[in-house]
Amino acid sequence: MVLGELTKQFAQQAIGNQMKDVLDALRPADLSKISETVRTAKPTGAGQAENLCAAILGQVQAMQKAAKDDEELVVLFQSGAETIRVLEFFTPAWSVVVLTGIDTDRNITRVVSPIEALQLICKVMKVQPPAKPARVGFITPRPKQE
Repeated sequence: MVLGELTKQFAQQAIGNQMKDVLDALRPADLSKISETVRTAKPTGAGQAENLCAAILGQVQAMQKAAKDDEELVVLFQSGAETIRVLEFFTPAWSVVVLTGIDTDRNITRVVSPIEALQLICKVMKVQPPAKPARVGFITPRPKQE
């Protein structure tokens, strides 16, 4: 019985260390080097896509805002074997989102997706000092000027 519990504990530690390694690989070394010039977007479309996009972005922003000073929101996007840590949401139109982030090899990666197909993994995690928490950026369409 004790041997079984010990084996289970070793397995949990191994999985935990592997997850920590993956998340550390997705942590930006210097967020300011990865960020690029903010672009302004031209709005297109409205209605249901706008509501869905606003709802998703609003939820992510609320989770980030609720994070404490020593915490950061980690947003992950996974497609097949590829996983990226999202550092910026750019919505050129309310129906389309462009995710900018880094992959496990620290390559800048972009994903273009219709908002209806977007699935994200979001978690608040403690940041180990002296590192500063990374913040996710948001660039949304400007409202129509009539």
